[in-house]
Amino acid sequence: MTHVATALAPGPQRTLAAWHEVFVGRNQERMRELLADDVVLHSPVVQSPIHGATAAILVLTTVGETFRRFQYRRTYVGSRLDVALEFSAVIDGWELKGVDLMRFNDHGEIVEFEVLVRPLRALSALGEEIGRRIGPRLMQIKRTGAFVPRPKEI
Repeated sequence: MTHVATALAPGPQRTLAAWHEVFVGRNQERMRELLADDVVLHSPVVQSPIHGATAAILVLTTVGETFRRFQYRRTYVGSRLDVALEFSAVIDGWELKGVDLMRFNDHGEIVEFEVLVRPLRALSALGEEIGRRIGPRLMQIKRTGAFVPRPKEI
């Protein structure tokens, strides 16, 4: 699949091209470069938005680790600063479909990222796994804005 979205402004085009590599590779350093400091992440597994790059990176990289057979399928351009990416993946034996809705600023940084997932069983499995892996750290970040380092797994 070609990831060219020429209706996007140049900054978002560069970010989107890099995003495909960064997300699949779970490259936190490069992901940080693509997100605005005050990015807002709307996750389908938590009620309130997640604010800030630190929390967004924690959630997005954990989701990337959780999914199996992840693949972006199609790209939809809404405007010069908005895009939707359709994806598929497997979690806990459930095949899922989803959409990442991204809004960029003029510099190409992602300022808003919303994730939609179906079916409900796959979404439930995702929520349980994310809660198990990072629930306490995410709550700490949301309360204090401070990043609690991930413990090393044995």
